[in-house]
Amino acid sequence: MTVALSLLTGIALTAALVVPSVLTRADWPDREPVLALWVWQCLVATVLLCCLAALLLGASAVFHTFRAHVFSAASPRGTAAYDLAAVPPWTTALTLLLASGAAWTTAMLARELADARRRRRLRRIHLRERAPELPAGLPAVRGALLVLEDEYPDAWWLPGSPPQLVVTTGALARLTSHQVDAVLAHELGHARAHHDWLLHLSQALATGFPGVPLFAHFRAQTHRLVELAADDTASRRCGHLTTALALIGLNEHRGVLSCATPRPLLHQRVQRLLEPPPRLDPTRRAATTMAATLAPLLPLLIAVAPVLLTGIRH
Repeated sequence: MTVALSLLTGIALTAALVVPSVLTRADWPDREPVLALWVWQCLVATVLLCCLAALLLGASAVFHTFRAHVFSAASPRGTAAYDLAAVPPWTTALTLLLASGAAWTTAMLARELADARRRRRLRRIHLRERAPELPAGLPAVRGALLVLEDEYPDAWWLPGSPPQLVVTTGALARLTSHQVDAVLAHELGHARAHHDWLLHLSQALATGFPGVPLFAHFRAQTHRLVELAADDTASRRCGHLTTALALIGLNEHRGVLSCATPRPLLHQRVQRLLEPPPRLDPTRRAATTMAATLAPLLPLLIAVAPVLLTGIRH
């Protein structure tokens, strides 16, 4: 039990404090934003699973009633393999800390989802007020595309039920038809990949645990990488140059072409579209994907290792 708890704690601390700084210094995420998003998700999942596994083991050692429920289906030999009676004195404090963290995480996720639902409802009310009135006799139900009469060029995807793609007349007037297609492809890329859920998760974790580097980096990198991934979706369909010109057309009033722009990500995205970086070779891409996918299995393996070792010995 002591070895398992120590390993789980060590892996969680390493993944939460050390690995994020290494990952943010790497240059390959800009070349493979979808893969980078997957790596960040797996890293967060590894930390959360380490905490969950340590919580279950610690609670089983400290609380006998909980132990009876967790090990109800286990054989006496399997239960004895964990040596729950011989636990270090800090187990109780660690268990209470992890239980508080789990409750706080759940509360932060629930609050973020509730806030997101409220923001979407308010935006839909605002859109209904801004949308032009339909002539009498036409159905009031709007489709997935909503055009707003506004000189300000803008376009965004509004998730929810039903989801809607909103574009202003200012954007339609400023962009060519191919550039409008690129904008629509970009926003649909966000929708199909469910980037809004990733943004909510990263925001909830970073808000709930502001002192944890992993969650702060996860939020910052998610906001950046989802845009790069959607840019790649649009460029594959409409071309890099068309997508770059569409991005410039929507944001030139913000000084997107200036190096001193207050929105440096816009400048970086345009540069990346105009000079596409080479992708990783298939071998390295496959190895990175496999390593990231297997990482969350490590805490699960540590948690069940005593039972597996007991079975091998007998």
